[in-house]
Order: sequence, then structure tokens, then C-alpha cells
Amino acid sequence: MSRSIGIFDSGIGGLSILKSLAIKAVNENYIYLADNKNCPYGNKSEIEISKLSIKNCEKLIELNCKMIIVACNTATTNSINILRKQFDVPIIGIEPGIKPAINYTKTKNIGVLATNKTLSSKLFNENLLTNNMNKINVHEQIGHDLVELIEDGIENEEKLNEYINKYLNNMIENKIDCLVLGCTHYNFIENNIKHILGPNIKIIDTVSPVVNHVINKLSELNIQNTSSNFGSTIIYYNGNKPNKKYLNPNYKIIFDDF
Repeated sequence: MSRSIGIFDSGIGGLSILKSLAIKAVNENYIYLADNKNCPYGNKSEIEISKLSIKNCEKLIELNCKMIIVACNTATTNSINILRKQFDVPIIGIEPGIKPAINYTKTKNIGVLATNKTLSSKLFNENLLTNNMNKINVHEQIGHDLVELIEDGIENEEKLNEYINKYLNNMIENKIDCLVLGCTHYNFIENNIKHILGPNIKIIDTVSPVVNHVINKLSELNIQNTSSNFGSTIIYYNGNKPNKKYLNPNYKIIFDDF
């Protein structure tokens, strides 16, 4: 099946999912929507986020996608159930890796760095309640302005590191031994975060589980591309052109006011 896998995010954050997925499923075709006209999602209402997510899914279905990946924690935690009810294609979301963090921690202190609307969402808090039976201390922190800095291409790395220091300092003092990155944008600053955390605090991988789930779902539904050729990737954006530092030169980049 040569139909594309559709992926959307508020901007370039979900490219971290796309890049990992394209390594494992090189023959698949991908269509990525960067809804950067409406970025960031993290300061919008649940209703606004759901409307934007529906709009993005409608566009991907119009482009004949066989599966949709919601490569945005905020969109997933605020709209995934609505999307699955409204659309017939398989829809896969990405949520903060609370369960693996809880299973990993020895200090009984974990950190979660995410957007405001992810941390306040019903789905996130239900997930937390379900998985936190051992009463692990969960230290939550909103990553104010990080998405915007990343979207702009991190022109001021000193400012970025100041923000990260400020956001992680309290978690480190509370002896977290693992950190969940609850926004796909943050994968692009993982090295900066690791430098500040030091070698003894683990960053929980939330990309690989999603990629593996997608691969398994394609096989389970028998909708994988059977071609032996390399697939193509098209990036649609509707705001400023995404910073080239995040883009593979083989991507086809198209402006579309979706």
C-alpha cells in the first residue's frame, strides 16, 4: 500500500518522530503537517486544540493518508479521543512516558517537563493516577517559551540554557533520577537538557515506543508499504518556513494555508 502515513504537530517538534520512523520504515511515504501558524498549542484552550487537531486530520485524510500520528503531546492529551471517534483511519498519539518513568525510578522522584495544557489535561492526569499506585513524587514543570525558542532555530543558546536551568533546578534539588520530556519539541534540546541534568538522571525515551507501535500497527492492519523503494516525505507548513536546521534536504517543502 503506497498511501502515506500522515503526521502532524504544531510545528517542527514531531519531526523527531518522523526522523526515527523513517529510519525503521524507509519504504513508507510520509506527509507531515507543521501547523506553525497556530504554534504553540500549549497555551490554547482544550476546545481550540481539538478544533486544530480535527482540521489537521481532515487535511491529512484529504491527502489520502492511511494512518495519522498525532506527534504532539498537547494535541494527544487534549483531543485524541475526539479524533478517534470522528475519523475512520488508525490514529496514534504520543503521551508523556509516565509509566516507564515510574517503573524506572529508585529515588521515587520523577520529573515531567511539558506544556501547560499537557500537564492540566484530563488524559495526562488519568494516566498519572492509573500508573502511580506506589505514590511516586511527580515534579511537574511547564516549559514556558521553550517551544518558541526551538521553532526559531535556537538563535540564542545562552537564553535557552538559562530557561532549562531554571526549569530543572527544583527537580534536581528534589532528587529526581529520571525526566520525562512531555513535548516532542524538547527532543531537539535533549543534549542541552542532558548537560544540565548530569550523568545520573535518565531522560525517558518517548519516541521509540511510538515508532515501534506504528510499525506493529502497520503490520497488524496489513497496510504497510510493500515496495522495496525508498519512500518520499512531504512537509506542509502554513506559517513561517520551518528552520532549515531541522529539515532533511530530501524533504519536499510546500506552503499550504490549511
